[in-house]
Amino acid sequence: MLRLSGVAALAATTSGCLVGPDYSRPSVETPLGFKQGGMREDSLAYVQAQKGWRPAAPNDAAERGDWWRAFNDPTLDRLIRSIDVDNQNLRAQVAVYDQARALVAQARAALFPTVIGAPGITRSRALGAERTTVSLQGQANWELDLFGGIRRQIESDVASAQASASDLALVRLSLQAELATNYLQLRYQDSLKRVLEENVEGFKRSLSIAENQYNAGVAARSDVITAQTQLQTTQASLIAVDLQRATFEHAVAILTGRPPSEVKLPFAPLPVRPPSVPVGIPSDLLERRPDIAGAERLVQAQSEQIGVAVSAFYPTVTLSASGGFSGATSNGVFSAANRVWSIAANGSQVFFDGGARAAVLQTARAAYEAAVANYRQTVLTAFGEVENGLAGVRILARQQAKQDEAVASARRAVEITLNEYRAGTQNYTTVVTAQALLINNEVTALQIRLNRFTTAVALIRSLGGGWDARSLPTGEELKGVRLPIDGGSAVRTDE
Repeated sequence: MLRLSGVAALAATTSGCLVGPDYSRPSVETPLGFKQGGMREDSLAYVQAQKGWRPAAPNDAAERGDWWRAFNDPTLDRLIRSIDVDNQNLRAQVAVYDQARALVAQARAALFPTVIGAPGITRSRALGAERTTVSLQGQANWELDLFGGIRRQIESDVASAQASASDLALVRLSLQAELATNYLQLRYQDSLKRVLEENVEGFKRSLSIAENQYNAGVAARSDVITAQTQLQTTQASLIAVDLQRATFEHAVAILTGRPPSEVKLPFAPLPVRPPSVPVGIPSDLLERRPDIAGAERLVQAQSEQIGVAVSAFYPTVTLSASGGFSGATSNGVFSAANRVWSIAANGSQVFFDGGARAAVLQTARAAYEAAVANYRQTVLTAFGEVENGLAGVRILARQQAKQDEAVASARRAVEITLNEYRAGTQNYTTVVTAQALLINNEVTALQIRLNRFTTAVALIRSLGGGWDARSLPTGEELKGVRLPIDGGSAVRTDE
């Protein structure tokens, strides 16, 4: 056993050798500022870049994690929080993350010896004599990680687990954004219903005016029919709103993990304007989006696989030992004479494999290059999504201002044409045209308002929803005894 301990000590002192490349995060092109973010943010980013620094926490004033609270809607807050409790897609992703963590534990087990107990008992009879033989032995085998192949595999599995944790955060954020969007669509239907109800009441008054004019003999019967048609068409559109609202209500229920029959949302109109969204500088985006963190973690996972492939070109050394007692019970099983033991060290080296190891190494390097390209493309796509969101926020605000002016003008036009019709100086066709123009403008204004809210949600999602890469589990946590589940995500990029 002293000899075995000496060999193990020697193995421990030589296990620091790691073949293959050491990982470093791939470089990505990061702009100084967002083009659609305005001159103020661009100028600030430029000054910071020239000075070689940026604030350690440039967005401390923004909500962290509970981004939907910026909408100041208790119902929305309650619904989104229920995603963590009952959403089945999120639970499935948590299970995937658990599998990734288990793979880390499985890879770490290869660092330790495998110990097997092999007790046995034999009863035999020969030459008229019966004999009982007992064997109490154990075996141990230990493949030494002299060139770091096992440790490279562990680091690869750790990075993959961190990528899985970032996928979990991405799924959660996507579900939250989807629920918020469906909820805002439902509130749009509530506002649309109010608009149509107001127009129905207005068309009823117009029909009454047309009937009075007809009874007085100063208007044609066609005016009454036209007014009735306009009223009935709007009433039909009002009924259709209920179907659309029910569809979005059911979608919200499913996202919360509950049957649609159990969810009933009260009527509430869409707010007037969405909350402002803090943006920060582009370089922050690399730490704030789960998909970017996950793509970067997959790069390291592939980088470590190169080391695993390189280690296959080096010899393997295995230590083995066995010991125990074996003998007849009549002689005392645990006597010194029945003690057995053995110690062995074996090495192996592949001299020819037809190029199999070289092919594996080439595959690992190609997979690494593909992961780097995917990472850079993910970053590029993220910048594009943020630019689209910023453009939408800015342009839709201007569009809504003009559309509100158009609604006000259309309302004045309806009032004037109705007064002129009462006075007999205008025909009813002009009234119908003005009323149709008004309802179209009101619906358009409402659609623009909805687009502003959904664009704000999309922008928050493209900015990571307050998530930060520092919330990812570290390599020490994944390799240690305590393996926390953080629904917020995954990874130390320099692990």
